[in-house]
Amino acid sequence: MCGTFDRRLPLLNDSAGCSCCSPQETPTTESTPRTATGGQAMDFRVAGMTCGHCVSSVSEELARLDGVSDVQVALVPDGLSTVTVYSAGEVNREAVRAAVSEAGYELTT
Repeated sequence: MCGTFDRRLPLLNDSAGCSCCSPQETPTTESTPRTATGGQAMDFRVAGMTCGHCVSSVSEELARLDGVSDVQVALVPDGLSTVTVYSAGEVNREAVRAAVSEAGYELTT
């Protein structure tokens, strides 16, 4: 009897991931409170994000960049999520690409 017990998390479908990180029906916005007024907001598209953990990973990496005051993410599981970076001045696109890559995701545009 014990040999047939399956301890894996249930999958909603083969491509959706585990039940705690499954895609949601509609896009959600997860963000940290805006910490600065004024400045610039730059939007980026990121592929591969599926859950709140993904949002946290990307947000933490981007928040480490010089001048970044806030990061907001409109999560689109299994699609292109919009990541908005707020900063005092323009943030280097290659630095954003490297930070997103470091978190394990892909900057697409």
